Parts: sequence; structure tokens; C-alpha cells
Amino acid sequence: MIEPVASPFRVPFDGTFTREDHATEPPSRDKKRDKKRLKRSIDEIRDLQDRLFASDRHAVLFVFQAMDAAGKDSTIRAVMSGVNPAGCQVFAFKRPSQKELDHDFLWRTSRCMPERGRIGIFNRSYYEELLVVRVHPSILENQRLPDVPETIWTDRERSIREHEAHLARNGTVIVKFFLNVSKEEQRNRLLARIDNPGKNWKFEAGDLKTRAHWDEYMAAYEQTLNATSRPNAPWYCIPADDKPFMRATVADIVMRTLQAIDPRYPELAPEELERLHEMRALLS
Repeated sequence: MIEPVASPFRVPFDGTFTREDHATEPPSRDKKRDKKRLKRSIDEIRDLQDRLFASDRHAVLFVFQAMDAAGKDSTIRAVMSGVNPAGCQVFAFKRPSQKELDHDFLWRTSRCMPERGRIGIFNRSYYEELLVVRVHPSILENQRLPDVPETIWTDRERSIREHEAHLARNGTVIVKFFLNVSKEEQRNRLLARIDNPGKNWKFEAGDLKTRAHWDEYMAAYEQTLNATSRPNAPWYCIPADDKPFMRATVADIVMRTLQAIDPRYPELAPEELERLHEMRALLS
């Protein structure tokens, strides 16, 4: 198993995480510095992803969860801007379809897991079952479960831990990001979506309904991160009120995760190298 990247933003594995102890503001604001940090990481990620694709040994899954307007889309776009699209798969999970509801809650994301040699990105994920559904338990009615036990949330937490442990044993490196935005900063960003014609298309009335349950969502996030941050699938709680800092920090963790995998280009056997020399002679 790959050792999880050390970071002051890594969620402990012992269930002691509290959101109140994790700031939404960065330790310091320096846009120029963070842009340079981001660029350095992107350049290194580009090279590491090429080697990951060539080695074809590990798959990597990055999961992004956050409240609306925290910056998931823009962070994914910025951090992965240098990678080869052929080696990267991005999936955004919204309201489940009828077909998806006819399966267990892990089915729709299991179909989208990255192949060996590729980076997979989940913009929202199976964790919606411990967040949105926990805050709005009436959604369970649409899932047509045979029964809904009192232990459903601890049961699903266990299912997710076991699912991620299975993936890790089989070569998938999992890293999860909670983009920790404040309620006030979210308000400012939602207002910008209303006031800026170029951002009007981003605004959804449902965002306000979700915002009305802010405290419940924060409690759900705290419980979920405590129950599912483990060495084989760590969570990182990233301050999200400053986008340049957030993007640079996520990129640094992505880069160091790939460095920990240490992917190598395949080495050819002596007879295959000899064959290459023969082919070169034919091309001369």
C-alpha cells in the first residue's frame, strides 16, 4: 500500500476530526506564490502521469466533495490542466437515474473506476449517500430498499471502507478532498453567480435549499470524514475560501501522491532491445 501523503490538512485516522478545528481560510494569502506553486506541481504531474500510464500497474482515484460553489470544477480543471486526456477520466455524479436506483448505491461509481495506468476523478461520488441522503433521508424512499434499518448509516460507512480497502489491495490509490468553504464565502460566490451575467448559468435555486441545511451538512461531513479517513483512502480537508491557495494545495498533494507511487517506464528484456536495434537498422 502507498503511504498517504503527510499534510497539515490530512484528516486523522482515529476519528478525532472536527471541522471547527480546520480553517476555511488559508494560513496566508499570496496569489503570486500560489500560482507558482500550482505551475510547478502541474509540470511534475504531467511527467508522473505519463510514467503512470506507461507502467500500467496502479490506478489512481481522486474524489472531490464540497458544498455548492466551493470550487470543485475549477480546481479539477486547474490541477489536471497538464495531463494527457487519454490517461485521465473525469466523472460528475448528480441525481441518480432510475437504472442506477435499481442497483446498490456503489454500483454507479464502481462502473467508472479508473483502469490501471489511469487517473480517475470523481466530482461528487458514493459519498453523497452519507451526505445528501443523510441530511434528506426521504431520498431513501426512491431507492426502494427492502428495509431501512436504524444502522443504515454505519452500514454504509462500513460498506465504503470495505470497498476502498478492496480497491487499495488491488492497486487503486485513493485520495479524497473535502473543499472546506465557509458559509459567508459561499454566499459571496452564489451572489456572484446572480450578479455576473457570465455566471448566471451556474446558479441553481436548489443551491439555496441545500444552504438552508448548512449545519446539518457540516455535521454529516464531520461524521463521514471521521468514519472513512483511513491510511488506504485518506481525506484532506482543504481551506477553500481562497481559490489560488486551494488549487495549489490540492495540486501539491496530487503530485506527492504520484511521486509516492514512483511509476517507472517499462524496461525491455535484452532480446526485445536487440530487436529494436534491428528495427532501427531497417529505418536507416
